[in-house]
Amino acid sequence: MAWIILFVAGLLETGWAIGLKYTAGFTKPLPSVLTLATMAASVVLLSIALRTLPVGTGYAVWTGIGAVGTALLGIVLFDEPATAARLACIGLIVAGIAGLKFVS
Repeated sequence: MAWIILFVAGLLETGWAIGLKYTAGFTKPLPSVLTLATMAASVVLLSIALRTLPVGTGYAVWTGIGAVGTALLGIVLFDEPATAARLACIGLIVAGIAGLKFVS
């Protein structure tokens, strides 16, 4: 169950990272409130998952999910480059996340 909670926390991290772009430096009220709420929910879920998961593994997986999700959504939503090198690096992050999951 902790892994599922951690995965959701990672998805929420992706959500708040993307939300930062829409807040325009926290000058837009609705995106700002939604982003802050998503931040809080992500950290709360991370803390719940860390009750049973090792902190190093949990934190690395959480940030990895957030990094991969944010990079992919940046490509889709903001026309960021999808070069072979960039996609390969994203793949390495995914491999690291999977590796941490399987050795924990």
